Amino acid sequence: MKNYKEYTISSAEIRKRTIISFLIFFVLLTCAVFIWKWLQKQPEDNGALKPLRTILNSDDVFFSNFLSSDHLAKTFQVGAAVHHPRVNGDVGMKSNFDTATWKLHLVRKPGDTLQISLDEIKTLPKTEIIFDFKCIEGWSQVTHWGGVKFSDFVQKYGLTDQSKMKYAGLVTPNSEYYVGIDMASLMHPQTLLCYEMNGKPLPLNQGYPLRLIIPVKYGIKNLKRIGSIAFSNERPPDYWYERGYDYYSGL
Repeated sequence: MKNYKEYTISSAEIRKRTIISFLIFFVLLTCAVFIWKWLQKQPEDNGALKPLRTILNSDDVFFSNFLSSDHLAKTFQVGAAVHHPRVNGDVGMKSNFDTATWKLHLVRKPGDTLQISLDEIKTLPKTEIIFDFKCIEGWSQVTHWGGVKFSDFVQKYGLTDQSKMKYAGLVTPNSEYYVGIDMASLMHPQTLLCYEMNGKPLPLNQGYPLRLIIPVKYGIKNLKRIGSIAFSNERPPDYWYERGYDYYSGL
């Protein structure tokens, strides 16, 4: 048995500690109010107050250091996938879209744009992935997708120089939704230009005829209905970044 010493605290000591605790609380509360008021006076930077945007940009740099081709999203058996995946947003998905005339506009450089049909994309080796699709709103679902690896697409269309750039921008045909993605994430072995869901052609509300599936990112980066792809060493515009979210949005 351990021997425990008993201590008696006087009323004066209790009052002293109580006063100190209240003083500390008051100082911290005053600092919090001051910081809050100071933040409200700061200018905005792409939908976020500038100090917060600085922190988000720092997070981008920090977390991007952990990405590698060995950083793989967990995969599952086919039976684990939901039959009717939740639709993750509909910006850029107007119902008057003409599927018959769709072609992917691949901008290799200014003045050099290829128009690629879905049938041409399907000639590349098909890859399937079943993973836990995560939304930044907090929900997730195990989903089953099929398409071509972006890295295979790069090789097929001679994009070696473009793949050495820092970013690519993907935009819907109506230009209403757009994402900018770091090249390391696009070249990740699990990133797909996707044309199937659950072994069938993509439904219209899931991005038919072609969408991005990028398991190392939150859903906001998995752009549906790709209209064009272009490359840059500067950050391309990003829909949710302009509305206060972080640019990287990685997992």
